[in-house]
Formats: sequence, C-alpha cells, structure tokens
Amino acid sequence: MSSGPAATGPHVLRRINATAVLNALRDADGHTATVSDLVVATGLSRPAVTRALTTLAEAGIAEFAGTTEHQIGRPAQRARFRAELGHVAGIDIGPHKVLVMVADLAGNVLAERQVATPPNATGSHLVALLRATLTEVAAEAEVTPTDLWSVAVGTPGIVDHERGEVVLAPSIPGWSTLPVIAELREWLGCPVGIENDVNLAVVAERWCGEAGANLLFVQWGERIGTGMVIDDKPYRGASSAAGELGFIDLVTDLDDEPKPPADGLGAFERLVGAGEILRLGIQRCDSPLRDRLADTGDIAPLFDAALAGDPAALSVVDTIATRFARGLAVQLLIMDPQRVVVGGGVSRAGDVLFDAVRKRLSRLLLVPIDLRVSALGVGNVALGAVRMALDQVEARLTALL
Repeated sequence: MSSGPAATGPHVLRRINATAVLNALRDADGHTATVSDLVVATGLSRPAVTRALTTLAEAGIAEFAGTTEHQIGRPAQRARFRAELGHVAGIDIGPHKVLVMVADLAGNVLAERQVATPPNATGSHLVALLRATLTEVAAEAEVTPTDLWSVAVGTPGIVDHERGEVVLAPSIPGWSTLPVIAELREWLGCPVGIENDVNLAVVAERWCGEAGANLLFVQWGERIGTGMVIDDKPYRGASSAAGELGFIDLVTDLDDEPKPPADGLGAFERLVGAGEILRLGIQRCDSPLRDRLADTGDIAPLFDAALAGDPAALSVVDTIATRFARGLAVQLLIMDPQRVVVGGGVSRAGDVLFDAVRKRLSRLLLVPIDLRVSALGVGNVALGAVRMALDQVEARLTALL
C-alpha cells in the first residue's frame, strides 16, 4: 500500500539539483569550482547548475569566488562551499588513548589532540577524559563544544546501531554499561553517532586511503580487529560482530575445551598483539635493547634493531610474522578480498615485518594478495569518525535549502 503521494514538482527538483551541486562542491576539498566543473561532476545542465548555485548562495552554504579569465570567450564564474559554516568532531576512544579531531564541513582537520588514558581506566574515567579533551580541542579550533554540528565516536567492541550503545567492550571495564551517547547528545545538543573503531578505520581508508571494492582492513595493535568491504559496501554481520580476527584460536587442540579470553584478549591477540611482541623482545633480546623495551614498553626499537640485522630481533619478527600470516590466511581464504590494508600501532614496523608476512602468506593462499600498510597512521579511527560526523551533517545542510 502507498503511504501517500510522493513529493513532486519544480521545487523538489530544484532541491535535488541543489543537493547534487552541494555535494560536488564539498568534494572539491575546499577549492573553487567552475560551472563547467559542476556540470561534469553532476551531469546536470548548465542552467540547472547555475540555478542551484544561486540557491546555495542565498542559503549561505556556498559563495561565488570571482572569475577565471580565458583568452577566448566569457570569464568562467567560480564558486566554493563555505566549509567554515560549521564544525564536526571525530573521536577515537580506547583502553590506552583518547584522540579527538575537530574539522570544518569540508573535512579539513583544524585541531587534534591525543591523550593517554590512566592505567586501569574504567568507562566513567574515559567519559570524563573525553569531555575534557573535546573541550580543549574545540577551543584550539576556536569553537565551543556546543557549537559543533555533529560528533561521531569510535569505540572498541560490538555496537548496537539502533540504540547507539556499546553492547560488548572487553578491553574497557564498565564501558558497555554507560549511556555515553545519550550523555554526549544532552551536553552538545547535536547528533552524536557511535561505531566500532575498526569499521571507522575502514571508512577512513575508503575516504582518504587505498580502498577497493573488496577490502579487508586489519587494525593491529594490542588488540586485533578487521573491517570488511564487500562489493563496495561495508559488512558488519548480523550482530555487528563480523571481523573479530583477534578471537580466532590457532593453538588449542581440536579435542580440548577452548580457554575463555584472558584479560579481555582473544586467543589470536595473545599470540601476535603488541603485548606479545614486547614480551618476546624482552625474552630474546640482549641488553641494552632488552632494557629499553622493558623500561619504555615501546616495540619500535625492536623493529629498528631487526632492520639493522640484529639476530634476536629478527627471530621475534620471524615468529610474529609466521603466527600473523597463519591467522590472517583463515580470513583471506574465506573472504578473497581484492586488497588487505593493515593499520594500527604495529603497522609502523614497516617492511621488515610486512615483507616477512607477505612471504609466509604466499605459502598459505591459493592466489596472491595485495597487502599494504595504511598511510593514514594511528589517526585513522578518528578520521573515519570525522567522515561519519560529516555524513550526519547532510540533513542539516539540505534543510537550509
């Protein structure tokens, strides 16, 4: 049964055209665009684009920015999206850090800050840290938190998208029981979304990185999770729990009872996570490298030593690469993606680790795989949250038309 007549008429068509031109202007990344540019980008006629630009300018969303002189013909009029009209925030919150970015409506990051979480932080501690950090970063971007048009939060664990709640987050005690999003919405007075952190890292790869129509993204740090894009669409699974590579068990004998997760870590995370890399480095390496690893907890010097040819460091790389390839191959054989992109803290190890992973994967797979390290760094989750927040702004912008 029909729910009623659909909205039709010239005013609806004008709004659709204006929205198409608006999106094309936003995609110009803050640069100006000519009418001809927009005709190509939208497929609309020149008169339709001109009318849409006038509508956007009258609404204060776009502005004309002079002309481009040509040797032949009339000057080409240029326009730009007013990205400074509003601001959004993207937040990456986890057991070890809170990273906040504030960006304009074109996605240009104006201010960002990362703060370490205190040891054994609970969910309530992280909420207080999040609020304080967001206030500081907003001030650096010369806005107040309540000026924000939209906010998105990336979190570890399983997210119920209908309720906007974290269902399960083993790495942050008490996090899943808190009404974080409801509290943020009440404080900020704007739309606030929440998404699994690895899924947001995939969003960032599709926006700014090297994604493909079929992509497996692996976030490798203390924890390990994956995000999947299948036929150019994100795949979360029936319970938003797809891609939990960190919980694959490669070591328990088939006839034995599997062990429950320890300290919130899955079986595979205990084999190849940053904590295990550090443990092996301290166990196998000699001083002064061993002492440095123990004192700082930073695994970067281990990979530097491996790159320089240190035998003990190379043995750790060999062990971790072998284990990681075994686990990753399980998911690759099932999914058969076009590309694998690895992000997270361990991705900073570089080719000394990932060349070893590629070599071992080649023996485990039926077809070659394109494995790359993410160019977006540890800010990928917050950047994906910025993109999510910008998508939430769409309704507010079109309401101005």
